Amino acid sequence: MRRQQSGFTLIEIAIVLVIIGLLLGGVLKGQELITGARVRNLIQQQDGVKAAYFGFLDRYRALPGDYASAKANISNVSADGNANGQIELANTATTVVKEAVLSWEHLSKAGFINGSYVYDSNGPTDASNPKNPYAGFMQLVFDGVYGTGVAGTPLASRHNLKTGPQVPVEIVAELDRKVDDGAPYTGSFQFSTYDGKTGTSPTAANCIDTTATPNAWNIKGANSNCGGTSLY
Repeated sequence: MRRQQSGFTLIEIAIVLVIIGLLLGGVLKGQELITGARVRNLIQQQDGVKAAYFGFLDRYRALPGDYASAKANISNVSADGNANGQIELANTATTVVKEAVLSWEHLSKAGFINGSYVYDSNGPTDASNPKNPYAGFMQLVFDGVYGTGVAGTPLASRHNLKTGPQVPVEIVAELDRKVDDGAPYTGSFQFSTYDGKTGTSPTAANCIDTTATPNAWNIKGANSNCGGTSLY
């Protein structure tokens, strides 16, 4: 009497492998689409603020946050800047005003960005500042905290728009590749240590591969607290 063998045939195994391959391909494609959507979201956010910045400058011949006649010419604005041509972290023209926080009120009350932000001398806060998709506060400011420059040892100051912290390194790297040169220390988009008042600053040790020549974003490190800035 012949014994009947049990088990899978080669055809059945091949079918299972094909199905597994399709499932894995679908998962990877899905992750790619999600990453792409998040990158586009950040790019649109950066481009929107940049357009608002230059639109405000064109209309008022002054910078948002630095505009000295904002209270007189824009409805419901709570403070003026000192009109020195720089959106500063703070100024002492009469009282201490954080122009980098005030800029969002000027932009929103003038109708250049969505939302209704209100200046807060303790800002950034949810009411005074927009956030990136990862809940980190953005910052529009004149400083040198970008690229290899950090707080205390900044580079030459210039106006820049920081994404804010808590952005995964792969998202920042892809954003850089799409809008600039893909390098964290050169070009119009660079690495930033700005902490967005979280108390935990992005660090070069976690976000940058310093062993690469030139230095590159540390994708393999998969760090979730990185950030960058668009230089104006």
